[in-house]
Amino acid sequence: MRRSLVLAVTAALAATGSAVYVASSASAAVACAPAWSASAVYLKDNSVSYQSKNYTAKWWTQGEVPTASGEWGVWADKGACGGGTTPPPTTPPTTPPTTPPTTTPTTPPTTPPTTPPTTPPPTQPPVTGLPKHALIGYLHASFANGSGYLRMADVPADWDIINLAFGEPTSATSGDIRFTLCPAAECPGVESEADFIAAIRAKRAAGKKVLLSIGGANGQVQLTTTAARDKFVSSVSAIIDKYGLDGVDIDFEGHSLSLNTGDTDFKNPTTPVIVNLIAALKSLKARYGATFVLTMAPETFFVQLGYQYYGSGPWGGQDPRAGSYLPVIHAMRNDLTVLHVQDYNSGSIMGLDNQYHSMGGADFHIAMTDMMLAGFPVAGNTANMFPALREDQVAFGAPSSVSAGNGYVGPAGVQQAVTCLVKGSNCGGYTVRSGTNPNFRGLMTWSINWDKFYGWEFRTSHEGFLNGLG
Repeated sequence: MRRSLVLAVTAALAATGSAVYVASSASAAVACAPAWSASAVYLKDNSVSYQSKNYTAKWWTQGEVPTASGEWGVWADKGACGGGTTPPPTTPPTTPPTTPPTTTPTTPPTTPPTTPPTTPPPTQPPVTGLPKHALIGYLHASFANGSGYLRMADVPADWDIINLAFGEPTSATSGDIRFTLCPAAECPGVESEADFIAAIRAKRAAGKKVLLSIGGANGQVQLTTTAARDKFVSSVSAIIDKYGLDGVDIDFEGHSLSLNTGDTDFKNPTTPVIVNLIAALKSLKARYGATFVLTMAPETFFVQLGYQYYGSGPWGGQDPRAGSYLPVIHAMRNDLTVLHVQDYNSGSIMGLDNQYHSMGGADFHIAMTDMMLAGFPVAGNTANMFPALREDQVAFGAPSSVSAGNGYVGPAGVQQAVTCLVKGSNCGGYTVRSGTNPNFRGLMTWSINWDKFYGWEFRTSHEGFLNGLG
């Protein structure tokens, strides 16, 4: 687009020589857990004591003092403890380590305590309030371009999810996300903030979901430190609360995500920008609960290219961004509402038929989306399968017009692709591996503004079509 958990590996930690504490919990008698150590590595749900209080880790951590962990920090304060002898606290280092080790274990543990399941999650989808087949679009809320500004109150009711473009960081590594309405000098006719918030409230009352889309082509977000992670959570929460939003859309592009050399297992990532993003999203989900809506809009390079290449590869030399969204999607799969990959502005990508597919026709949408519905071996390794997502979690993204992005496909081609994915018919020369997908979620487009500029072709062509799928 334009302007576009934490998983710790026990064997990897052991290879570094760091102490690893297996999860323990304070008893009902509130005895003190083992004393916190600045040099030890703690995994999610590990318990420690510090200054006569027990704390539980929310995710992977090392060197982070429990008392310095606020609402968004890694440690959850479990209250006072006693009945045991707690050794005096070890003086923490002046600068606590902020990144997990990247050592790859020679022999991974058979059952790491925090490894997520490698099979698909339960097929029963959560209650989201979305229609079975949804129309999803991006609203240019913070900037202007040739498509013109559109007030929130004037967005047609056909749009089921409205992504506000964009929340952007104050700097690439700050984690401090800001969102402001487009200034009047840039966007004549922009509504007041009060009217904008009132319109969001009205959309939500009508059953629509309004999300903050974070990133975009100009909004590089790299959560390289735990401080950036925590700032991301607090700043995004402040925006959600101020505007009364349903959740977030993660639209990280460019160099926001990449994998460190040696980080080869998407199920157990060690790269800080990946680990910290997962932890931040888990924290947001925990804060807002079951109604929190999480969508993602990665480019094909960061997802489907992972079928051939993952990170810098076993010997280095590959683009480290290849497939780098996969660990985030996998870690969040039980919390993910919709993944709508951008099937545009893309190079040719190999599909599950081992043929290259190019954007601009139904074939590209079919082949790329089939990969998410069927699952695929990462970097061609059949022992390392990326499991399929649920049907209701998968949509695909398409430009609303020729001006919106490269790879525009007319209504007939888009609907051919959806029909193939949902019913298994009219698939052209491609054989769908995922079978029929009657609960396929729907269509995303960049953007609502460009669709209006071109006379609402995308909306008017596809809303009735989606509703007619049953």
